[in-house]
Amino acid sequence: MKILNLYSGIGGNRQLWSDEHEVTAVEIDKDIAAIYKDLYPNDNVIVADAHEYLLNHYTEYDFIWSSPPCPTHSRFNNINIKSRKFPDMNLWQEIIFLKSFFKGKYCVENVITYYKPLIECTESDSHYYWTNFKIQKKPNTKRGIRRQEHDFVNNKIGIDLSKYKLEKRFVKQVVNNCVQPEMGLHILNRALNIITENNKEQTELF
Repeated sequence: MKILNLYSGIGGNRQLWSDEHEVTAVEIDKDIAAIYKDLYPNDNVIVADAHEYLLNHYTEYDFIWSSPPCPTHSRFNNINIKSRKFPDMNLWQEIIFLKSFFKGKYCVENVITYYKPLIECTESDSHYYWTNFKIQKKPNTKRGIRRQEHDFVNNKIGIDLSKYKLEKRFVKQVVNNCVQPEMGLHILNRALNIITENNKEQTELF
């Protein structure tokens, strides 16, 4: 199956996906993209604007995972009045676009927002998920993530960032953006089951 992993970061969501799939990861930060490539050498890693890449290449894939930047939607980042910004509407653009035009299965992931979501979603494991298939909810396992930093990544996700030369702000950003590998696998498996069932039904028609 051809998978597009947008805003891939270090690939917490991708960790438990097998290498039998053809995965293309898009990440705009070249240093983060280099870590992803080191962790998943079989993936095609592209340093580019994921939002634009989605628009130009969405028809080439069977399953799309997108994790647009979350700071402008986060409850945490909007506590301080001086740090408040307008919500980045790319999140909602991508959900509407995929829902309207993409023929495969998709998952758009983001943090729990400080406002009521504009489009219905599933809340699971301290994240919001927009999918065109049902996923199972998981309890909150990321409480205190901002205090755990490396320990969280090492113990919960199994990725050792200490060997990479990253600024402290990047470490926090990477950790905050991580999706539990088990959740990433669950969502992919749900998509795979549905895709397989659909292909079987189409084959039986002929």
